Amino acid sequence: MVEVEEWARKWLLAQRAEGRKALEVKKLNNTHYVYRSTTIWLKDEKRRRKVSEYLGKLDPELGLIEGEKRTAPVRVTSVKEQGNALLLDRLFEDLVPVLEEAFPHDWREVYALAVLRGLAPTPLHLASGRWDKILDVRELRPRLDPRHLSETLQAVGLDRSGQAELFRQLSIKGEELVYDLSCFFSRSDEVLMAEKGQNRGHVHLPQINLALLCSAEHGLPMMVRALPGSVRDVATIYASLEEVGLENKVLILDRGFWGEGVLQFLEHRFLSFVMPARRNSDLYDRVRVGEDEFLYHDRLIHCGKASDGGRWLYRFEDTQMRVDEERNLAKLVNEGKLTREEKVQKKDRMGHILIVSDLDRPPEAVYLLYKRRDKVEKQFEVWKTTLQADRTWLRDDASIFGHVFVSFLSLYLLARLEQALRTAGLLSKYSARHILDEFSKAYLVKSGDQVLEYEVPKKVRDLDRKLGFDLFPKLRS
Repeated sequence: MVEVEEWARKWLLAQRAEGRKALEVKKLNNTHYVYRSTTIWLKDEKRRRKVSEYLGKLDPELGLIEGEKRTAPVRVTSVKEQGNALLLDRLFEDLVPVLEEAFPHDWREVYALAVLRGLAPTPLHLASGRWDKILDVRELRPRLDPRHLSETLQAVGLDRSGQAELFRQLSIKGEELVYDLSCFFSRSDEVLMAEKGQNRGHVHLPQINLALLCSAEHGLPMMVRALPGSVRDVATIYASLEEVGLENKVLILDRGFWGEGVLQFLEHRFLSFVMPARRNSDLYDRVRVGEDEFLYHDRLIHCGKASDGGRWLYRFEDTQMRVDEERNLAKLVNEGKLTREEKVQKKDRMGHILIVSDLDRPPEAVYLLYKRRDKVEKQFEVWKTTLQADRTWLRDDASIFGHVFVSFLSLYLLARLEQALRTAGLLSKYSARHILDEFSKAYLVKSGDQVLEYEVPKKVRDLDRKLGFDLFPKLRS
């Protein structure tokens, strides 16, 4: 060991006189280095060991010049996607208490499956691995092995009272609701409700009908029911509305539900209605299109209104629709699929829509209300394309019911996110899935139980601020 110079020895003595113990100065290549030295006991080796911590260099004029502190390497034990998990949990928060009460034994697994399908279509056998990649925000630790998830879907699918309670809570929020049907197909012989029925694609396969109730104002789904494929449109509405217990709402229906029995049923349940009559209805003769008119998406709409025994008849003529329909009928005549006499009989009602309602409102207001039925069509599109919930290999009715319910929850989460995008003026730039992909780039890194520093991309912070969720408040000044 090279002996230190006198000035360095005096500096060390002065430090010890001030009470700073365990300091040591070493000289190497004409440079003096300062260390803090201690002794530890190695229990297994039964001996002492000297441990030194480097503090810095010693200068005759400046004294101690502190060096960079060396830290022990950190062992990363987990990296989780936290941005998308926090976002979906925020969208889910109003439903969680209802879900927990309705399904006390299964709600954790239902929550996890709904979140996973909201992120991407996830088969049951991949659910556990995908869940491990995201942050368990509520520390639920759900059981996600495929067998248990299959049992969960069956239990939840058979618990119609639990589902109905959640639907009732959602329907409280909407005053004007849209009800419509779609279908999906199943080849399983064990799914008894998969029966041949009518569908727009004229596909002759066993199908399951899907009844969906949505808010006309915001497009948020309020209820879903899986029904046998052979059940006609009109028959579905009785059981669906009875199960949820709707009253004092405005229900918007499509022409497929038309019937005097349906109107009386709605009136008996104290439900207002907006429903178009079929083109061959005699009610067309009770109201004429007058001089009143308005514009709808740059299309000229003529209208008329008349009272009919406690109900109101609203007749509309869409001039553009009239031209399109007349052109299509002319093609059918040229192709020999329609006679000229049949065309003349249809001509009087080309481009016309007759809406029957118990609401006494200006015709334009009723027309705009009816046009809101596209909200439910949008949700069916998300159901089949984004969620891919119509693709199922489940083999029994109970599992189908559970699958439909869980997919409904995912649909609700995406609809709420789309609503936030619309409110923030971002819907033209981003889809709900696009936002979830962006937020997945915000990670949480842990070492054991210790949360390490994490970086949230600037784009994610900006989107979080614009959407008003405030998911990363600690990063804001």
